[in-house]
Amino acid sequence: MQKVNITLTVNGDSYEVAVAPWRTLDEVLRNELRLTGTKVGCKTGDCGACTVLLDGKAVTSCLTLAVEAQGRAIVTIEGLAPKGDELHPLQKSFVEHGAVQCGYCTPGMILAAKHLLDRVPSPTDEQIRKGLSGNLCRCTGYTKIVEAIAAVAASK
Repeated sequence: MQKVNITLTVNGDSYEVAVAPWRTLDEVLRNELRLTGTKVGCKTGDCGACTVLLDGKAVTSCLTLAVEAQGRAIVTIEGLAPKGDELHPLQKSFVEHGAVQCGYCTPGMILAAKHLLDRVPSPTDEQIRKGLSGNLCRCTGYTKIVEAIAAVAASK
């Protein structure tokens, strides 16, 4: 099997990995780097569970080849908190507002929300819903998720 040596910068740390050119970023994050916060749902880019930030932009890592991420900054849910021992404001707000139930979609939702708030610091509820349109949740009904994101936006 043909492998390519690549260097990935994930959550500020550099990793050298040998990967098959067709391996997706979600597979490498989870299986090679053991960053299991990135969830795998549909593998077709429809559910958003695998959302990570690539150069600050929310992308579905199940549709992104790992080799495409070389030389770019990747942020996963594990790297979102400013310090490893405290939660990011979005993570805190999701907990405080009951915006998590099973939690499977939560990492992707939070990273999509971060991407939205980085672009639109004071979004309307409609803008929040549109910003999350690529992320599916089977448990919450989205109301509490929207409230959690709006609360973070209001606190800035």
